[in-house]
Amino acid sequence: MILTRLTEELDNLSKHSSNGVLIFYNHTVVWNLHFNDGKLIYATGGMHPVRRWNRALKQHCPDWNWSVESSVLSENQPWECQLLAQAISRRQLSAIQAKLVIRTIVQECFFELSNSKELKNDWTPTQKDIFHLPQLIALSSWEILSVLTKATNIQKKWQAAGLDHLSPCLAPVLSPTANPQVIPVSEKKYFNNNFTLWDIAVEQEKSVTEVAVSLIPWVDKGVLELQKIPDLPLPTIKQVVAVNNSQSENNRITFAPEPVEEPIQKSVEKQSLIACIDDSPVLAYTLRKILIPAGYQMLSIPEPMRGFSQLIEHKPDLILLDLLLPNADGYSICKFLRDTPTFRNTPIIFLTERNTPIDRAHAMLVGATEFLGKPPQPEELLQIVEKYLGH
Repeated sequence: MILTRLTEELDNLSKHSSNGVLIFYNHTVVWNLHFNDGKLIYATGGMHPVRRWNRALKQHCPDWNWSVESSVLSENQPWECQLLAQAISRRQLSAIQAKLVIRTIVQECFFELSNSKELKNDWTPTQKDIFHLPQLIALSSWEILSVLTKATNIQKKWQAAGLDHLSPCLAPVLSPTANPQVIPVSEKKYFNNNFTLWDIAVEQEKSVTEVAVSLIPWVDKGVLELQKIPDLPLPTIKQVVAVNNSQSENNRITFAPEPVEEPIQKSVEKQSLIACIDDSPVLAYTLRKILIPAGYQMLSIPEPMRGFSQLIEHKPDLILLDLLLPNADGYSICKFLRDTPTFRNTPIIFLTERNTPIDRAHAMLVGATEFLGKPPQPEELLQIVEKYLGH
């Protein structure tokens, strides 16, 4: 029921381009969903917002050493959003990384909301554009639906496994009377009262349901207990001051207009999906004429920052990546894709008119699979695609 209610509320807010905070609460926890112009900027609340934040950073930007600076914080927006805006303006994070962090956090919040009982909700309007994040980072209505669908699927698996009486925020801890020798050495580090089921899932790169199911037998035998643990502390904030207008203007980042999203056709037989990241509509048309008749599906992404959520959503089997893009560097995009677990092993073929030894060496360093000249010749393109997709 809560997911149906949530879907209706989110749809209504998106349609009316609302600005404000959608609050869900019961007698124990509160969640805040922040909206700007009908798009979902951020979600926070629940039992462990700092742990949730740390998990998302571990997955999408593990090298970012974040810290809270009281001089840049404002009381009217989440500290996480302010840190992301600050990191983007300082080029510590890309807009793509920030968007992935937000999607991951929102998905966890949606799942936890779906498992909560006796929730009430309220709406608090706010001024437009109080956030200093690029608008493309916010989740549009179709992205909200995509994340909500994923959270729903996780929740269904959680229930199907008979876990609906448990929370992933619980931590497995060794029972005082248990014999520690029965626990594999590799697992013991997770049972020291510092890891929730969510945390273990990220550490082991497994689903939270898979982790919980693997531990239940030990809980039934009395070897482990599932306990509540506190959230991680936030670094001390000595003083909270509002951001002045000049700071707000300096932190604002502008990007190219968002392109129209292109739907993926469904077919009864699974067809390999090829994503093309290139700003040229002529090249996209050329590739489509070559790939579609050969039995492949194609996803065209003219703007990588805007389209990265599509890559995450559809998980293409192969990526064609332009080396020279107007608002991004192909090398940086390739490296980021390789640093993202989802695309660690996905073939990435550079499309380029430059094919010098230096270009090739640089491409190999960032994880490119191969080079392909522009415009690609049909036979050469199909040979490379077939080499990696096996058609």
